[in-house]
Amino acid sequence: MKASFKKYILDFKRPSGTSRGILTQKETWYLILADKGRFGIGECGLLRGLSIDDLPDYESQLNWTCDNIHLGKEALWSSLTRYPSIQFGIEQAFRSFESEDPFTLFPSDFTHAGKSIDINGLIWMGDKAFMLDQIAQKLEEGFKCLKMKIGALNFDTEIFILESIRNKYSPEQIELRVDANGAFESSTALHKINILSNYGLHSIEQPIKPGHVIDMKLLCKSSALPIALDEELIGIFDIADKEELLRTIRPHFIILKPSLVGGYKGTKEWIDLAETYQIGWWITSALESNIGLNAIAQWTFNLDVDIPQGLGTGGLFTNNFKSPLTVENGKLFYRPTKKWKTDLIQELCT
Repeated sequence: MKASFKKYILDFKRPSGTSRGILTQKETWYLILADKGRFGIGECGLLRGLSIDDLPDYESQLNWTCDNIHLGKEALWSSLTRYPSIQFGIEQAFRSFESEDPFTLFPSDFTHAGKSIDINGLIWMGDKAFMLDQIAQKLEEGFKCLKMKIGALNFDTEIFILESIRNKYSPEQIELRVDANGAFESSTALHKINILSNYGLHSIEQPIKPGHVIDMKLLCKSSALPIALDEELIGIFDIADKEELLRTIRPHFIILKPSLVGGYKGTKEWIDLAETYQIGWWITSALESNIGLNAIAQWTFNLDVDIPQGLGTGGLFTNNFKSPLTVENGKLFYRPTKKWKTDLIQELCT
């Protein structure tokens, strides 16, 4: 078996805002396995400025992986603990190579019987008019759960936007989640969260920056709104440390991005611990192309999830890979009649 990797730059259809800045491009890497006419592909979804493996030696680690592909999936995964996106790329590539169809990693009623996954509609940061336009579009598209990025605008403006939604739609009609990406100061976070709780929100994601464990613990204990951890989970590799974090903070939910927490295996460790402590969870993509999104979605379906997941980001890019993944009425489907654009993928693999 031969292994290689290739860098690819995804271009956003329009600049997309978070509290960490404006995104116009997304760098990603593909790990490709080939032998006797078969191939497998996995996406190493690196997020610059957020991924714990955003390090100067990232490319050399991919080189090492390819040079040592003979070690096999388990040994490679264990050797790359501090490179969770490469761990995930390895899991995908081997699964893809071993599958009858390199794009059907987990055959199920999702891939073959038209079953779907409920997903949230993502509302990116921007000025008030842009955010309201996005909300109107998502509602028109049939979404029943919206996730709104907050923390970049004036707080009063963000409250106005939430109020405008609630004036039209009750919590029973539209579920609202907000994601602060750590934008609130610890000293004012509880006050802001308690104001937000007046608008019938499902939860707030990562209200303060990660690493302030005691402050987050106090917020989770005192908040009138359920709190979900996201960035807080990044960079915690040892299962005992994972358990200590959840036992200490006691969040209401955790949000799991396989590219950031060690792929399927790392994500499953978090899920098992969360269920031990009666903590809710859902899976979210991390701006992967449709190759990585497909790998996440097929696996997620097999977890028998019953709340909306964060998997609807495949349409953000102008140069994504055409795939069977389709968003309809707030649900993600895999439509086998819509074929993968294999010429571009084959170009990657040569």
